[in-house]
Amino acid sequence: MPPTDLVGLPAVIELRQYTLRPGRRDELIELFDREFVESQEDVGMRVLGQFRDLDDPCRFVWLRGFPDMTARHQGLTDFYGGPVWAEHGPQANDTMVDSDNVLLLRPEATGFSYDPAGRPPVGAPAPERFVFATVWSFPPGRQDGVALIRDGLLPALAESGPAPFAFLTTEDAPNTFTRLPVRTGENVAAVFTSYPDEDAHDKHTAEVRAHARVRDEILPGIERAQSAAPQRLRLAPTGRSLIA
Repeated sequence: MPPTDLVGLPAVIELRQYTLRPGRRDELIELFDREFVESQEDVGMRVLGQFRDLDDPCRFVWLRGFPDMTARHQGLTDFYGGPVWAEHGPQANDTMVDSDNVLLLRPEATGFSYDPAGRPPVGAPAPERFVFATVWSFPPGRQDGVALIRDGLLPALAESGPAPFAFLTTEDAPNTFTRLPVRTGENVAAVFTSYPDEDAHDKHTAEVRAHARVRDEILPGIERAQSAAPQRLRLAPTGRSLIA
């Protein structure tokens, strides 16, 4: 399950989705979980979660947190200019087709907790958990859809099943580490929830959609406000993911 002890709760979060070369996802995950967890945290970054996308065998999804934008710039500078990335970065990059699908986000009503003492060791088996995320897109400057999620959908989710463990919206601060691009001009809201398995998620979703106000008011309102169809991520945590 998501960690519950708050240690250095991140105020800035990257949602990173990598498109990989066919058949090389497990190679990247093994390398990442062995070499890129503690080495990033040693320079002040928080590796929150690493996932296999269950709908795309060539997609690796992960989340990285920072105390603030200043710490983000310093941490990225130290890591990507440091010895671990110099040694293992070329192999990681060779597995990738694209690494620029990155959203810069901030926690709203709830955000990722962080308990590094709970991280499994290198070589730990993947947990039997299911993480589901929805990322909604809205026109720039419009907050009505975000408000419907925050004030309507989140309470309904919490009433009928496991409460979402993160609600994130766009961080508007400029990307000061231009070596790593992020998506610009975005206005998104993302909700993450963890379940024992996918059946539990499906049951929870059906119960929420059966709620009269959700069915008749909240979901139609979100649909009217959005600028594109939402992205839905079905995720399987890796063995060392703190989020599971």
